[in-house]
Amino acid sequence: MCFEEITIHRDQTILDALRKLNNVRSKINVSRLILFVADDNEVILGSLTDGDVRRSLIQHGNLSKRLEEICNRNFIFKFEHSGFLDLREYRKKDLKILPILDRNMRLKRIIDLEKTQSVLPLECMIMAGGRGKRLSPLTDDIPKPMLPLGEKPIIEHNIDRLISYGIRKIYISVKYLGEQIQDYFGDGSSKGISIEYVWEDKPLGTAGALALVENFETDHILLMNSDLFTNVDFEDLYVDLINQEADMAVASTEYKVDVPYAVFETEGKEVMEFKEKPSYVYYSNAGIYILKKELISKIPQNKYYDITELMEELIKEGGKLIHNPILGFWIDIGKPVDYKQAQELVKHSSLNK
Repeated sequence: MCFEEITIHRDQTILDALRKLNNVRSKINVSRLILFVADDNEVILGSLTDGDVRRSLIQHGNLSKRLEEICNRNFIFKFEHSGFLDLREYRKKDLKILPILDRNMRLKRIIDLEKTQSVLPLECMIMAGGRGKRLSPLTDDIPKPMLPLGEKPIIEHNIDRLISYGIRKIYISVKYLGEQIQDYFGDGSSKGISIEYVWEDKPLGTAGALALVENFETDHILLMNSDLFTNVDFEDLYVDLINQEADMAVASTEYKVDVPYAVFETEGKEVMEFKEKPSYVYYSNAGIYILKKELISKIPQNKYYDITELMEELIKEGGKLIHNPILGFWIDIGKPVDYKQAQELVKHSSLNK
C-alpha cells in the first residue's frame, strides 16, 4: 500500500484534508475514511477522520485550521512485531482501521478490521503441482488450481482467505502447467503479499516440497492443498495448536456413517446390547496443517513424501498431533461432482468476490 494516500502533513489545513479524504476510497480499498497526520520526518502524530473534521468545523468554523491542532493524538495503534496479533480487543472498541507503527512511530502498514480476521505469525505453502486427472478434460489445458470458481480460480479463493488472516508470505509448489499459476499471481505484490514458487522436478507428494525451501522465517508453517473450497478458521486452528502445546494441528472434517440395520454388541455368541440403525461420526483429514518448523528436518530432500508419513512418524516418536474440526463448509475438489458442488456453493457465498 502506498502510504502517501493515507498520510498528510501536520501543516496542511482542514480543506486539504477534506480533498484528500474525498479521494481515499477511490485510490485505496479501505473500510473507513481516515488519514494519519505526520511531521517532516514521517513520524505519525495522530489520526484524522471525517468526524474529527466535522467536530472542528462545528466548534471553530475554520477551514484553514492546521491539522496538527485538530488530529486525534490519542489514536489507537500497535507496534509492529512478529507474533500473533489478537484483533478481538480492537473490534470490541468498534475500531475499523488499526495502524501498525515501528518504534520510531512511523507507519508500516494498516490493518482493515472489516477485511482482516486475524494476524497470524505464519508462512504458508500451498500444494499446487498435481495433474488433476479425475477432472480431465477440464484440466487438460488448465491446472486444477486455476479452474474458475465463481469470479476467480480455486486457488485464489484460498490465497485471499490466507491474506484475511494476516498471512503475507506464501510459497506455492508447482509442477503441471505451473507457469499459468506463476503468470497469474506473479510475485504477489498486486495482493500486497510475497509469493515464491517451488518447482518440483518430479512429484514430491503432499509434503516433500517443504524440504525445498531453504529457510522459513516463522516458527510454525501452514501447509494446505490448493484444490479446497472452504471457510476454515485458520486462527482457531493456530490458537488450538498453541494452547494444546502440540507439534502439529490438522484441520478435520466430520464424516458420518449411518448403519441401516441394528448393530449387536456381543460377547461370544451372546448379544449383550444392540443399537437400532446407529450413526457413527468420524473425523477425516481436511488437507490443512500447521506444524512446527523443526519438523521439516524430518522430510527427505527431493523425494516423494506425504504429510501423513510425517504424522505417523510424529506419533511414533511421542509427539503431539491434534485435530481441529472445521465448523463451516469444506469441499475437496477432486472429482467433477465436487467441482459442481463448489460452483453451486460459491454462487451463494460471500467468498465469490
